[in-house]
Amino acid sequence: MSTHGIMYWNELWTKDVDKARTFFEAVIGWQYDDMPMPQGGTYTIAKSGDTRAAGMMNIAATGAPEGAPSHWMAYVAVDDVDAAVGKVAEAGGQVIQPCFDVPGVGRIAMIADPTGAMLGIMTPAQQG
Repeated sequence: MSTHGIMYWNELWTKDVDKARTFFEAVIGWQYDDMPMPQGGTYTIAKSGDTRAAGMMNIAATGAPEGAPSHWMAYVAVDDVDAAVGKVAEAGGQVIQPCFDVPGVGRIAMIADPTGAMLGIMTPAQQG
């Protein structure tokens, strides 16, 4: 089944991961697994039972502009992220961060639509 065009992943970019973890555990019942990020810091995977639900990380590790508020970042799966990025400017958007690879996760780019709303687009890594 193709994942092209669907919301694929959501991340919380937050100034206080511990506070967010506590909040979502109390409200939703999430449990967590932590993993080191290649550039340093910790990436937190929120889970509902055995199912991965979302990610969390300190906003300072994201490259977001200084002073950016904590927020959820959504990612849409596309079959070819490089081809999709090639269409952004012509469609009136802006490439915020060019394509980059995350081993075992996929190829990702950050874009903004003509209204300025930011979105991650990604070609997920092939799953086993």
